[in-house]
Amino acid sequence: MDNSKIRINKYLSEAGVCSRRQADNHIIAGDVMINGKVAVIGDTVDPSDIVLFCGDQLKKEEQMILFAVNKPVGIVCTAQKKEKNNIVDYLNFPKRIYPIGRLDKDSEGLILMTNNGDIVNKIMRAGNLHEKEYIVKVNKALTESFLKGMAGGVPLTELNLTTRKCKLEKLGRYEFRIVLTQGLNRQIRRMCEHFGYRVEQLKRIRIMNIDLGDLKAGEYRELSKEELKELHKLLKDSSNQPYSNRIQENAFEKSRSEKNGYRKKNQRVKRTNRLS
Repeated sequence: MDNSKIRINKYLSEAGVCSRRQADNHIIAGDVMINGKVAVIGDTVDPSDIVLFCGDQLKKEEQMILFAVNKPVGIVCTAQKKEKNNIVDYLNFPKRIYPIGRLDKDSEGLILMTNNGDIVNKIMRAGNLHEKEYIVKVNKALTESFLKGMAGGVPLTELNLTTRKCKLEKLGRYEFRIVLTQGLNRQIRRMCEHFGYRVEQLKRIRIMNIDLGDLKAGEYRELSKEELKELHKLLKDSSNQPYSNRIQENAFEKSRSEKNGYRKKNQRVKRTNRLS
């Protein structure tokens, strides 16, 4: 394969359009064209190709953009223009960027924005176990059974799964701090609802080593050199593959290894038999 060619979904992520997973959805929807032809999953491109996304010509970004935003309540973490309150239009940044993961419309706090699809996947994949920290206020007094139940793993029947065990600390009569390594849709709200509580206020204050700090609502900042250095250190062994794929691959590798071991053992037995 020509080393200058890369898959179209990776090209879109490096051009700052969206993550690779989102790129596949856009390709399926017919939003991407390569040299005048509608792209399909698996297509590859090189620097000489003309790539259009929703009618606009793209080029790869040479410099990675990554900054922290304090998202206000009411802003939606999407790059889709059909959403009038999307975070991209709200920030009005001069270059193409998109959010890393999501923070629901009714929540506020830290969201990271970037133009690099690989770092999106490494930060967000559940299998990488990266921490996200929140301050939550609920509608009634916290009880020990609620705190213990939240920390121990909560069955979410609508998602057909149980959440991972997590760190949880009581801050006040109605307020607690929670640290998750998952990013399920409206996870904290669903967890609270399981115990009969309603979230009144939810604010994310940390993603991995990146703290919200004193950043005001609606403002954004570049990450410091120290933050970037520590972030890359934490991401060093992280995968950008979907967690389920990694599980399947690990199972396949284990199976293949066991089969190879079985074959080698049989070969040794056969050689021994021939020598005897």
